[in-house]
Amino acid sequence: MSTFNVKIKWNKEQYDLELDTNEPPSVFKAQIFALTGVSTDRQKVVFKGGVIKDDEWNSTMLKSIKNVTGATFLMMGSVGELPVEPQEKAVFVEDMTEKELAVALDQPSGLINLGNTCYLNATIQSLSSVPELRETLKKYKGSLTLNESFDGAHDIVVSLRDVYNKMETSATVMPVLLLEMLHIMFPQFAEKAENGQFAQQDANECWSELIKVLQQKLKIEPNVTDSRNFITQYFGGTLQSTMKCIEDESEEPAVSKENFLQLSCFISQGNIFKILNHFPLICFAYIYFIDVKYLQTGLKLRLEEEIKKYSTKLDRDACYLKTSRISRLPAYVSINLIRFFYKEKNSVNAKILKDVKFSLTLDLYELCTPELQKKLLPMRQKYKDYEDKKVEKMQQKLKTTTTTTDVEKKEYYDYSFEDDPGSNNTGLYELYSVLTHKGRSSS
Repeated sequence: MSTFNVKIKWNKEQYDLELDTNEPPSVFKAQIFALTGVSTDRQKVVFKGGVIKDDEWNSTMLKSIKNVTGATFLMMGSVGELPVEPQEKAVFVEDMTEKELAVALDQPSGLINLGNTCYLNATIQSLSSVPELRETLKKYKGSLTLNESFDGAHDIVVSLRDVYNKMETSATVMPVLLLEMLHIMFPQFAEKAENGQFAQQDANECWSELIKVLQQKLKIEPNVTDSRNFITQYFGGTLQSTMKCIEDESEEPAVSKENFLQLSCFISQGNIFKILNHFPLICFAYIYFIDVKYLQTGLKLRLEEEIKKYSTKLDRDACYLKTSRISRLPAYVSINLIRFFYKEKNSVNAKILKDVKFSLTLDLYELCTPELQKKLLPMRQKYKDYEDKKVEKMQQKLKTTTTTTDVEKKEYYDYSFEDDPGSNNTGLYELYSVLTHKGRSSS
């Protein structure tokens, strides 16, 4: 017989219970919980001086239970605190407002197309991927100056700031004021097509104009001792160019520097000229074709070009080789794929319909000056070590079947040089956004 009628004594209370010794003691404790409300982890059940465990019955204790009619168990323990009603009631998705949904789901806000204004919306979304820009815009003071002394650049920045603020709390935003300010400041964007709607515009042109406005108005952070503005700090790079005369090697190369806010990737149509021999009046050259299939190839072509200019030493026009290398990398680099060229036959800007491949990561180390490459090496090595450890852990995880719950210790490094905030200290970039154009023509 494995079933017995027993008694449970708890404080001044006594309960009758049916005990089945074929079941583990944990089931018995669960029955006690149902009667007393004392959770199993708070119970201490004693029988004849022995404490009952959770997993199995003691053989001596079982004999005693069988030999005693109506065996009495002593239970010690207190009822835990009753569940407290949460201060904040659960909110279901169906009951949320548009503002609450946007915050809870952390989804990017959408921008309403106001009639062929996708070029502007795409530019706004691309710039919104830069957290430092959004934070700096939040600190920008002022309101629209329409009824006062008009300041178009200021009004565009204010409108952009307000759009981003609305995007944080709304699922959809209508950038009417920003579009209006853009039309006032840059009338070319207000051009209308034959059907009366706004004409399509070049997205990169819109990007460039907005960047210039932000460069003019957004000052650098107060705690940074630098004469540069925000855009120059985070989007601006520097090219170091060497101009060498090919026809007269004795002429000293000229070194100059120029700033850029965007790199250009030229999609070659075919003709690239290389100088073979040089005479006082004639340059003999051969032609070969470079098919730009990859982004890196197009960027390299931009940094090495042959030009003709006046040579004071030769007292005539001569062929020069201009070689450029990047001496400062910005935190965020913008690259323009030059897809349009003017087709004289049709008097239109035609599009080069050719695939140019680019990956989700970009390494500009090879395009930098030797001095900058040397500065980039320490942080690049840390990044390589991190990636190697990552691969090693993945391989170990595939080999073992056991799972570990160890919390990985994370180390964070600044992406900029200590003496140059807003720069890039690795030469490595991750793709944030793609601003593209659909259609064969630029309009």
